[in-house]
Amino acid sequence: MSAAIAPDYNELDDDEFRAVVRRFVAENYPPELRYPPKRLHWAENKVWYMKLAEKGWLCPGWPREFGGMGLSSIKQVILTEEFERYGVARTNDHGIVMVGPLLIEHGTEEQRRRFLPKILSGENIWCQGYSEPNAGSDLASLRTEAVLDGDEYVINGQKTWTTLAMDANWIFLLVRTDKQAKKQEGISFLLVPMDSPGISVKPIITLDMHDEFCETFFDNVRVPKANLVGQPNKGWTMAKALLGHERIYLGSPKLSGYAFSRLKLLAERMGVWDDPVFQSRYTQLRLDLTDLRALYQHYVDIVRRGETLGPDVSMLKVWQTELFQRITDLSIEIAGENTALLEPMEGNRELNPAGLYLQARPATIYGGSNEIQRNILAKNVLALPG
Repeated sequence: MSAAIAPDYNELDDDEFRAVVRRFVAENYPPELRYPPKRLHWAENKVWYMKLAEKGWLCPGWPREFGGMGLSSIKQVILTEEFERYGVARTNDHGIVMVGPLLIEHGTEEQRRRFLPKILSGENIWCQGYSEPNAGSDLASLRTEAVLDGDEYVINGQKTWTTLAMDANWIFLLVRTDKQAKKQEGISFLLVPMDSPGISVKPIITLDMHDEFCETFFDNVRVPKANLVGQPNKGWTMAKALLGHERIYLGSPKLSGYAFSRLKLLAERMGVWDDPVFQSRYTQLRLDLTDLRALYQHYVDIVRRGETLGPDVSMLKVWQTELFQRITDLSIEIAGENTALLEPMEGNRELNPAGLYLQARPATIYGGSNEIQRNILAKNVLALPG
């Protein structure tokens, strides 16, 4: 199937666009998938992914010439807000938010022709091969290597925390291609099919008994040299650009905004909504969320103008993830006996305080721990001594 090309929704005013999105979601999103308590697998969210593809709405931020919606930053925020409001689940989106933008900016024309249409059609579902057991926040210390042998790279090593690897048929990898170079300078960026001989995947069961993450092993995996993105040993520059975009994604107000909206419903149900102490803490969180949304809009505007993100984007990831935790901390405080539930509360699947609390715990760790983000800010923004 070929994905549809969406009309230019930037021509609508914001209220008209919001009404269009709200109507489409209400008419097309599967009701049984609203407010899922856990990250959905491909088999569960494929139907929604394909509806978005058929509508031409799968890639809001991609330029229209590559099959995206080409939405302005404010229209993208509106789209996200309406998806949140309706309880829309996150799709398998590494191809949409990471591989696609990378290839649009750094890929060859042949790579764009080969890979972008298959993201839009749902034929290729991607996962990310960055973190390793001893190279998480210090990602440049990665040891998975790729050795050039004729027209192929031979890959050996291990990646961890590979989100939904069991659902993907492609993985994008950071690999070491020059052991003699400085650690940031000997890294390359490869695209690898998951059915390659020598790849094995082992699910990791999380605290909420979910198998969202995996360990991924590479044993003499061969991949054509044509699957290298950019220049050999220059992958770190692209990886940093993607990490900047990832920090915008991880800094999106979506998680905090959703948790905050559930907080009000929970407080009403637990009979504490009118309590003055609760109201004081609730108001502070509301103001923090307003600040987050303003900061997020600032960085989205930078990306839309085609400008380079600076190291200060780390502020966004720190603020969002810690706010997400503060909101869910308060939810747990008022939820009473419901804190012991891993499923939504009886009678309202929108209320899942324990589930949101557990989702918020690793948020300050993945995508580069907040300690690392603060080091980046201290060194590169505040120019503090090491």
